[in-house]
Amino acid sequence: MGHLKSDRNVDAGVVQLPADDLHPNRNESKNKRFAFACSILGSMTSIMLGYDTGVMSGASIYIQRDLKINDVQLEILVGTINLYSLFGSALAGKTSDWIGRKYTIVLAAAIFFVGAILMGFAVNYGLLMFGRFVAGLGVGYALMIAPVYTSELAPSASRGFLTSFPEIFINFGVLLGYLSNWAFSKLSLKFGWRVMLGIGAIPSLFLGILVLIMPESPRWLVMKGRLGDAKRILLKTSASPQEAESRLLAIQEAACIPLDCTEEVVKVPKVEKGHEVWKELLLHPTPTVRRILLAAIGIHFFQQASGIDAVVLYSPRIFKKAGIVSESALLGATVAVGFVKTFAILISTFLLDRVGRRPLLLSSVGGMIVSVTLLAFGLTMVYQNPDKKLMWAISLSIAMVLFYVGFFSMGLGPIAWVYSSEIYPLRLRAQGTSLGVGVNRLMSGIIGTTFLSMTNALTTGGSFFLFAGVCVIAWLFFYKFLPETRGRNLEDMDALFSNGRAQKSVETNNGHVELGTSSQV
Repeated sequence: MGHLKSDRNVDAGVVQLPADDLHPNRNESKNKRFAFACSILGSMTSIMLGYDTGVMSGASIYIQRDLKINDVQLEILVGTINLYSLFGSALAGKTSDWIGRKYTIVLAAAIFFVGAILMGFAVNYGLLMFGRFVAGLGVGYALMIAPVYTSELAPSASRGFLTSFPEIFINFGVLLGYLSNWAFSKLSLKFGWRVMLGIGAIPSLFLGILVLIMPESPRWLVMKGRLGDAKRILLKTSASPQEAESRLLAIQEAACIPLDCTEEVVKVPKVEKGHEVWKELLLHPTPTVRRILLAAIGIHFFQQASGIDAVVLYSPRIFKKAGIVSESALLGATVAVGFVKTFAILISTFLLDRVGRRPLLLSSVGGMIVSVTLLAFGLTMVYQNPDKKLMWAISLSIAMVLFYVGFFSMGLGPIAWVYSSEIYPLRLRAQGTSLGVGVNRLMSGIIGTTFLSMTNALTTGGSFFLFAGVCVIAWLFFYKFLPETRGRNLEDMDALFSNGRAQKSVETNNGHVELGTSSQV
């Protein structure tokens, strides 16, 4: 395939690539910086989910007082945004195939902007719930599209690092939400929680504008027959022209485009309609697709069934059950949770492409098992001794909350998004990823809307003993069903999950590509 001219714009004139950037000997570090910058912008929409989750943790205290709602109404308000996001994630797969990955991110930011405004100006419980619904749609879009865009843009050598960015920004958003609770807690009762929720519109507005400067996903461009634009993006995000060439050939093979095609714009062979893709995923999956689907859905299910959202959404109540009485101390301890989550995810990003997904995931869940079990024990001791202030039990409970969120953010948190976004075949990726996000949000919504009722039935300590049992099952599932994906091209995943029945494409040292059979791409 011949070299393409460098005087063409990327993505229909949105981004101008200077000619020197397309030179075969361009600097590798410059390309890494470009991929890094695009991944940051694409992932920053995840701040919206993190902020809304974190800010509601503290704002719910004041909402309940102001609107005079009971615990059931409160847990419905807090948890249902994750159920609402199911609609967004279900629509995002088709939308991203239609208008592109980039403009789907812009749409997610716009929807969340409207939702934040509605929540900030809500005068009653009904309007607040409607604002949560709109914001939930934006969250669903953002959760599905951010890891897909980043995984399709990033080279395989750094895909784990770059695809973990959405989880980084979720954690950063949670921290911002906790800080917002602390900063605006001194405002009046009627004004404070509305500022906490409404101010979330500001970052979504700026993010929607900034995303417009990003390039489109090269894999989406190939699906639309725009090979020239796709190659220019790959040249900007690969270490060498040979690597860009090999990545393009692998994507062409997956899209059933002849490998010897040298046209800049081609007619893409007719692919399955959306309903046929869903049939292949759910009704008539091949053994390989079935195993991929089991792994992707399983990791999202256990990420939320482990109880992480119970800690994030209700941390002030958990700390209160642990023995902290002062409201300012409760919010301060909650901010500490946000800092631990953010610090832990930063450690994880540098280990994903060095030690691999599987070792980090198993170590993370192992740590969660120990910490959540000790947390449950500490809370149970506090509950059984209401007349005694057991400082060791209080200290143990507080420490284990921090350890629990730390272990989660070092492994299971980011790897769920990285892993599920990289294992699907190209034609199934958008819908498959949206299915995983749907399961994730469904479980998160169930936990968020039932946790208070669960603690009333089982006690807070008993609830966390239940989560400990789920973590044990999760560890066994991951050990059995999740193979290592570090360093593999996205187009090679079918071979990995078909137990070697298909050969994978391998880039040799001189940049050539050996393409084998691939029945599932």
